[in-house]
Amino acid sequence: MTRLAALLGLELPLLQAGMGAVAGPALCAAVSRAGAGGTLALYKEPPARAARLVREVAAATDRPFGVNVVPEVTGPARCLDQLRAVLPELPRGGFVTTFGLPGNADAVRAVQAAGLPLVVQIGTLADADTALGQGAAALVLQGTEAGGHLLGRHPVDRLLATVRARHPRAILAVAGGVATGKDLADAVARGADGAMAGTLFVPAEESTAHPEFKRRVVDAVADDTLITSLFDIGWPHRPHRVLHNPLTTTTDRAPATFIATTRVDGRNHPVPRYSAAAPGDTTTGRIEEMAMYCGRSCTRVTTPHPAGVTVARIRREYEAERRITEGAPNATAAVHARHTNRSEEPHRIQER
Repeated sequence: MTRLAALLGLELPLLQAGMGAVAGPALCAAVSRAGAGGTLALYKEPPARAARLVREVAAATDRPFGVNVVPEVTGPARCLDQLRAVLPELPRGGFVTTFGLPGNADAVRAVQAAGLPLVVQIGTLADADTALGQGAAALVLQGTEAGGHLLGRHPVDRLLATVRARHPRAILAVAGGVATGKDLADAVARGADGAMAGTLFVPAEESTAHPEFKRRVVDAVADDTLITSLFDIGWPHRPHRVLHNPLTTTTDRAPATFIATTRVDGRNHPVPRYSAAAPGDTTTGRIEEMAMYCGRSCTRVTTPHPAGVTVARIRREYEAERRITEGAPNATAAVHARHTNRSEEPHRIQER
């Protein structure tokens, strides 16, 4: 039992990332039922629909789960509206995660007034200082190995070491590079209280990612991903790690015309080329040109199992590795040495 697991009431110190177009009610509930931290993506959901989705998850699991908001995309005011709509619907034992700083003191106060833990995902030491000062109960430290939009410019090991040195008592999870129970155990051995995984859950049976998105993640290896700033419509000024596609392999920027359609609540929403939107299971059109967010851990994501099967596997591997670590005095030092000595991928951003 790590401090993250104790804080959130989890059996396994693993959070599932609240990924837009991927983390719907079915995935969130399945991960929760398996004993990990299922997280529902609110992203740009209207408040009334967000509340309805939370009720759907609550009806499907009696274990803790959370919601994820993205203040820098929705704006602080809209984010606060989302929270005000969903906080009354979250059951006791729920939690709230934010991608980036909350951006609004009222949002922090609303979560705290509801008696729920606030987990803030950050990518820099300065943002860690700010988040803890604003009242975050735990931090998720995102490294550049992670898929999706990136909050900093450092590998996760370096960020963990830096934040842990500044905040020795903070509850810290890592994001980036976690796809097995051994990865999770290594993170804990290096000083983390747990981890968040996104790429691991994209191909899950309950994920709402488009089938082609799922297939590509399963087939990919780390070097099939790159950091770019290409998919910036709807989410500018934030580099992101995606899988290579026809747009990333050319130096010419094509017209930002509509290339796909996503259907939500019976309404079609056009998707322009270079949109930040990922393809979901209701998306039709030129899927191959859309942003497929994927971390370097994809090398170890090789099967599209149901989420519960994946969490059970992670748990077995984690517990086995922890037993080895606890029984060998030098095992933790070996983990630190292995990660300290490995070559770090340069932070390259492909500007278009």
